[in-house]
Amino acid sequence: MEGIEKKYKKEYYSGKRKAAIARAIIKTGNGKITFNRKDYKTLQMFNKLKLEEPVRIAEKVLGKIDFDIEVEVHGGGGIGQIDAARLSIAKAIVGFSKSEELKQAYLDYDRNLLVADVRRKETNKPGDSKARAKRQTSYR
Repeated sequence: MEGIEKKYKKEYYSGKRKAAIARAIIKTGNGKITFNRKDYKTLQMFNKLKLEEPVRIAEKVLGKIDFDIEVEVHGGGGIGQIDAARLSIAKAIVGFSKSEELKQAYLDYDRNLLVADVRRKETNKPGDSKARAKRQTSYR
């Protein structure tokens, strides 16, 4: 009976970029990646390549990819969503495989694959329309 049981894992990981928040669900499978319930290959060229980066690095380090990833992204703009999804995919693959070699490969390639960019929009100051620009005055 022990030989028949298939080991099945399912884990959740998240990534943020600006106002976009991505949640990746990684589970045992055969390498299928979906972005907001669509195949990631339907995205534009550069967006597709950005989402492929962590997977391609993982293929080089780990060999065969034996997991499926579903990414749901909310908020933010188009590129922010792609960057958030890219971060969550990389974190999911490292957490799922528990490979220190893969983690180091990601950090060597691009640190933003595992570490979130914490920059946010500066808030508007009271009495001004923008964060930095001050009202002009004329002394004539």
